[in-house]
Amino acid sequence: MQLNRGIVKVVKKIKLKESNNDFNYWQTKSYEERLITLEEIRQEFNSWKYSDEQRFQRVYTIVKR
Repeated sequence: MQLNRGIVKVVKKIKLKESNNDFNYWQTKSYEERLITLEEIRQEFNSWKYSDEQRFQRVYTIVKR
């Protein structure tokens, strides 16, 4: 006997006041922890998007005459 198992959609309705709030979570973290996490997210995005560390496209030199 084979069981037919599929994807079951689960929906939970809650009041906005009862929801977990990301803002409240990050407010409990220190400024340094938030910056470190932001830098990790930025590096992960850049490696995904550009497949290498992001660099300047051109180097300009200003020469005073």
